[in-house]
Order: sequence, then C-alpha cells, then structure tokens
Amino acid sequence: MIIMINGAFGTGKTTVAAQLHSLLPGSMIYDPEQVGYMLREMIPSSMQLPYEQTGDFQDMDLWKLLVVQVAAHLQQQYRRHLIVPMTICNREKFEFIHHGFIQLDPDTYHFCLLASRAVIHQRLRKRGEVEGNWCFQQTDRCLKAYHAGGFDEYIQTDQLNIMDIVQYIMSRITTRNT
Repeated sequence: MIIMINGAFGTGKTTVAAQLHSLLPGSMIYDPEQVGYMLREMIPSSMQLPYEQTGDFQDMDLWKLLVVQVAAHLQQQYRRHLIVPMTICNREKFEFIHHGFIQLDPDTYHFCLLASRAVIHQRLRKRGEVEGNWCFQQTDRCLKAYHAGGFDEYIQTDQLNIMDIVQYIMSRITTRNT
C-alpha cells in the first residue's frame, strides 16, 4: 500500500505521516524531498536545463522519475507500506507520480490536507519558520492549485487535530481494504 499525504507546508503532513507510521504495522516513511535534495546536491545549476533553474527541485526532470523509481525499489527491497508526505501542487507532476505509484501498487491512496492561509501561516510560525521564507512563499500557489481540484481526497484540517486526521485516513484505508 502507498499512502500519499499531500498539502501545503504547514498543513500537518509530516506529523500525520509519523502518526500513521506508528499505527500501521509494516510501514515506512518515504519523503520525496530527500530525492530532491540529492539531485540539488549532485547537479549544479550550471548543468541544469534552463527550465530546471527555478530553485525548486521539483522542476528538475529527474525528480518525478526518481520519486517513482525509488518507491518501487523501497517496496521491492523492504516489502513495506509507503507513507509519502509531500507538497506537490503541480498537476502534471502530481499525476505522473500518482499514476506511477498506482502502477507499483494499485492500493494507492492520496489525501490532500487543506487549511486556510491564516491557519497555515500560524502553524508555520509556530514551528519556527521565518515569515517570508520558502514555505510561506508557497502557500498561495498551493492553495490555488488545490482549490482548482483534482487532488482528491481532501481533508480540511483547520478545526482538526492530528489524531482526527489520522483516524480519518485509517478509516478510509481500512474501509477500502475490507
């Protein structure tokens, strides 16, 4: 099984993923940001194609390909359910990865955590992010993309605590697997 936890920075993806991992035997967390950090370290901007030179490793062609390939190898090697927290709001990249995950494991779920701009910014400040940094800069872009649709299944998190979100996700994956 693959469980994608998507949403803007500050919606609770990492915390939800950690709680799911503690409740879901035979699971591991797979963070595609690590693939991006590796690419950023290996491929200097002077070697990147012009459209890849945005400062966002998700714009590097290899990123989406490797995200799916690494997931395949993790599942094959370790035989674990993957819990995948990621902020991905570009529909084309999302669809590529989502489709790739479904090809690996038809038991793939996607949950998009939503929150209002004010709540997201409050959460980012609470976790120590500096106003105006990368996470803050991505909020409006992410919210616009998620509200445009196509990132189902949505969970509005403004009034929910982490365990409410986790219990909802557990009920959805349990329901579909029975």
